[in-house]
Amino acid sequence: MKDLQYDAVVIGGGAAGMAAALELEGAGFSTALIEREDHLGGILMQCIHNGFGLHEFKEELTGPEFAERFMEKALKSKISIYLNTTVTDVNALPTGKEIFCVSPDYGVLRISSRALVLAMGCRERNRGNVRIPGSRPAGVYTAGLAQRLVNIEGYIPGREIVIIGSGDIGLIMARRMSWVGCRVKAVVEIMPYPSGLTRNIVQCLHDFNIPLYLSSQTTAIFGNDRVEGVEISPMENGALVPEKRFRIDCDTVLLSVGLVPENELSKEAGVQLSSTTGGPLVDAALMTNVEGIFACGNVLHVHDLVDWVAEEARAAGRHAAEWLRGSRMGSQFRIKPGANVRYVNPGKLNPHGENKIYLRSLIVKNDAVLELRLDNQIIKSIKHSHVQPSEMINVRFGPKDLENIRYSTESVLEFSIN
Repeated sequence: MKDLQYDAVVIGGGAAGMAAALELEGAGFSTALIEREDHLGGILMQCIHNGFGLHEFKEELTGPEFAERFMEKALKSKISIYLNTTVTDVNALPTGKEIFCVSPDYGVLRISSRALVLAMGCRERNRGNVRIPGSRPAGVYTAGLAQRLVNIEGYIPGREIVIIGSGDIGLIMARRMSWVGCRVKAVVEIMPYPSGLTRNIVQCLHDFNIPLYLSSQTTAIFGNDRVEGVEISPMENGALVPEKRFRIDCDTVLLSVGLVPENELSKEAGVQLSSTTGGPLVDAALMTNVEGIFACGNVLHVHDLVDWVAEEARAAGRHAAEWLRGSRMGSQFRIKPGANVRYVNPGKLNPHGENKIYLRSLIVKNDAVLELRLDNQIIKSIKHSHVQPSEMINVRFGPKDLENIRYSTESVLEFSIN
């Protein structure tokens, strides 16, 4: 076993991990970046479509191009990068953090650090999570796996496709499969509204005349050796209408039914998780309940844009660097979701500094108003022409918003949408 020591360790080599590590290294701290794949960039490397970087770089990039902007900086920096290295255990000790890793290149590593940044990203839900009846034929894939097969491996998983769920990866794969000559026969969504970004609905479905069935549930997958079709049952007022069910013949089913933050290591380290997001509960510094462990990106909450992932990760790296210097954030007060808001992140606000708060709506609404109430007093209202659950809302909040406002450490800032 090799013993190594760094000021900070970042787990995950995607956009979040690289952005956080660059902040730490730039602040003068020795930093290790650990990635289980044999390359940096994470899931971005298989996202060959454009639409990335409009906020971060003020230009439209593909996923690999976005990742390469960070990779170039990381590879030129003093960051110690461990690729093809899997973290097996994380222990939070009184003396610091202890991370155990295994790698065919480096063997078994025990890395000690003062600070730890969690940036492991997320994974896809699969058929077991959504419990679709039927046998287990070949031809059922998650949309992300299909994306890897087509874009990286060069395989086409099927010819006649039905996509279950209207998440962004599924929508993008509807377009991608159409481009390679497949026929996408339908996208089926259980909710009465799409789960993906509006631009992806337009560019990936409408532009290719692909039907989208809303308020519809996939109630069966047919086939023994290979998928032969699916049964779709419409829903009215939240209940299935069996007499309106119909069959779509297909040879392949792609699942785009949501993402889950990868937090097995977080739990092992004693980090408390949110029952709503599945990610760690963090304060205004993006620090978890375990002193010196920070979280950012999709491991914290699933983002809609990688631009926000990078922005949040830089903040986590900056806060981790300040913590390493001995600086401690002063008094904070709690933030909570109110009417029509699913969650807010982080869970606390620093009244003495600038805060970036991310939230998701529970409703689809035009001409919506986001209200911020401090101890039941409206202190800020923000108009939005349109809100929907698939599109994250972000708000900047700083000391100027609290001028002439009385508050205490017991105060609560509530976000509501009307």
